[in-house]
Amino acid sequence: MNRTASQIFALVFGIVYVVVGAAGFFVTGFDDFAGRTYGQEVLIFPVNPLHNLIHLAIGAVWIASSARHDRSQQVNLLIGGVLGLVTILGALGLLRFLAIESFGSPDNFLHLTSAALALYFGTAEEGSTEAPATG
Repeated sequence: MNRTASQIFALVFGIVYVVVGAAGFFVTGFDDFAGRTYGQEVLIFPVNPLHNLIHLAIGAVWIASSARHDRSQQVNLLIGGVLGLVTILGALGLLRFLAIESFGSPDNFLHLTSAALALYFGTAEEGSTEAPATG
């Protein structure tokens, strides 16, 4: 099965977000569901159980969309737009309940990067990964 760049991106980022969401529960457990989690980080990213669940949900939606090019494009655009908004709200300090404290939070830079890539791949042209036929 040939996948487009949009589908590959959705599948890869979906897997990454599911793994990060699951790993977050090893750090946070299930206590203090939407509380501040100073010192509870996956790599350098602060997390709490609610944040972990959101990562799992985003990852699952991305993975589910990766089967079809049109769906992967739509989901990439949707998630890209949402993560762009999350970046702005996080920078304004309005997402403390997700352990995103302020502009300088590493999560803001991760969300901005994810948003930009998702928007790019959401607008990627459909194309085959097969070599052109000769002769």
